Amino acid sequence: MESKRKITQIIATLICNLNLKGLFTGSLFRGPVKGICVPGLNCYSCPAATGSCPLGALQQTIGTLNRKVNLYVIGLIGLYSCLCGRLICGWLCPFGLVQELLYKIPLPKYESDLKRFRWLKYAILAIFVVLIPLVVMIDKGIGIPAFCKFICPQGTIGGTLLVAANEKYRDLIGGMFYFKWVILALIILASIVLFRPFCRLLCPLGALYGLFNSIALIHIRPEPGKCTDCGACKEACPVKLTPKTNCNSAECIRCGKCVSACPDDALHFSVGRHAEKI
Repeated sequence: MESKRKITQIIATLICNLNLKGLFTGSLFRGPVKGICVPGLNCYSCPAATGSCPLGALQQTIGTLNRKVNLYVIGLIGLYSCLCGRLICGWLCPFGLVQELLYKIPLPKYESDLKRFRWLKYAILAIFVVLIPLVVMIDKGIGIPAFCKFICPQGTIGGTLLVAANEKYRDLIGGMFYFKWVILALIILASIVLFRPFCRLLCPLGALYGLFNSIALIHIRPEPGKCTDCGACKEACPVKLTPKTNCNSAECIRCGKCVSACPDDALHFSVGRHAEKI
């Protein structure tokens, strides 16, 4: 299953960034599909991007609530959430793939469940994605996209690629660009020794999807009658959960490693609340 997941991650990343010529010309893709939100974290301003980031679109929607409500954005993000939950994090998110590749660098690893700090991503969701865009204006009737502007590491990568390919954007580089590069550098270093730290601690999109994990159509279904309490699922879980009892936790990224590790076929992916395994 792990090889299938990795192939899916690579394909999803390529689909979200099909405008490869933009990496050389420094021009943003402007086609009609650019208005469609992709499921995972992927910067609109990356020259290769062929879709919109759901967090960027959500901030824009919240930042213009006093003028209009973009039901399309809310509906599409709601569809992703109810259908997949954090399956998107584990299988489709480009920045999740970046972190996993960094984790493969052969250096000592820090193993921790990080339980004490998981609230951070919910705070970032509430403050930077909802509150600041709602109350702080950059123009009349338009709220500031605070997460994109101050934090987003995927946006920093996208902005760097854009600046590298098009010199006309280089004059726009300022202190905020370097500040975000410090954040990205820290996340890169953390990702080498800790499994997907941004997803587990800071990502507001993962926090949002995690709220729907327990009701998502695609989920992991346990069969307690088959479980022999061998502990293989807990040992395999990269985010330090105990899948036999909380496989639909908001922290579960649906990577499926617990499913593959279980020798008793007591865990499997299902579609629908009472569906057979898939």
